[in-house]
Amino acid sequence: KGCIQLVVSEHHGSPDGYLPSPMILAAALAGRTHTTPIQVAALVLPLHDPISMAEQMAVLDLTSQGRVSYVLAVGYLESEFEQYGQDFAARGQRIETCIEVLQTAWTGKPFEFEGRSAQVTPQPLTPGGPTLLMGGHSPRVARRAARLGLGMIAQGLQDGLDEVYYAACQEAGQPPGLFVNPIPGTITAGFIHPDPDQGWAEIGPHLLHDARAYAAWLGEKNARRTGQWAQTVDELREANGIYRILTPEQAIDHIRAAGVWVTHPLCGGLPPELAWPSLELLVNEVLP
Repeated sequence: KGCIQLVVSEHHGSPDGYLPSPMILAAALAGRTHTTPIQVAALVLPLHDPISMAEQMAVLDLTSQGRVSYVLAVGYLESEFEQYGQDFAARGQRIETCIEVLQTAWTGKPFEFEGRSAQVTPQPLTPGGPTLLMGGHSPRVARRAARLGLGMIAQGLQDGLDEVYYAACQEAGQPPGLFVNPIPGTITAGFIHPDPDQGWAEIGPHLLHDARAYAAWLGEKNARRTGQWAQTVDELREANGIYRILTPEQAIDHIRAAGVWVTHPLCGGLPPELAWPSLELLVNEVLP
């Protein structure tokens, strides 16, 4: 009750076991819930065979009763493309091709792709297929989303993307979709603890691990913008970025101001016994 969305993501070859199979976990979440929307954000589409992905997404759309949506990304880790045998430099063109294949496949009609005859069945429950959004943080991605008639979830790393997106929609004759570009430092890994000092002592090392992993992937400039550039737990706390540990009263004030609470219960490999108390406080003290 009160849960807006469950979100899973995708990375490959990470030494800490970062989720490499979001479709499987999304299916598991769909099987344990009844009405909560689920989002794969982001799905690094150019890594995958689009015919196989179209089949998986169609079946998951049926079994979840249309509750799973997707934020599609071109990817930014060259090592992942090497692992999958894909051309990193060609990922922009490939994602457009893959999106076209998905949309064609979900008609249920036979088609050709890369010299292969294909037909994807069954068709999804959702007319036209599951909701697709574009993910990224550059004007190029914003223009691509507009041209393909997709909404966009940006990362709060660059200002002015909304203007680029809406102008590109008008130029392409496409109606704008959902566009979200969070303010830098928007909480995306929020935790609730009666004593934030103790919370940072217990949870902080796991948040720091997550921050340092993303800093290595994103680079210093972007990591500083999101509050993920830190060498110590104290630095991460002082950054006042996406990682926050608040009291129940502070969390209530935040939700009243922002309208939403975003948490990341197992962030940085956080043990469930440390994650549950935050969720219990959210349900028992904050949401009421």
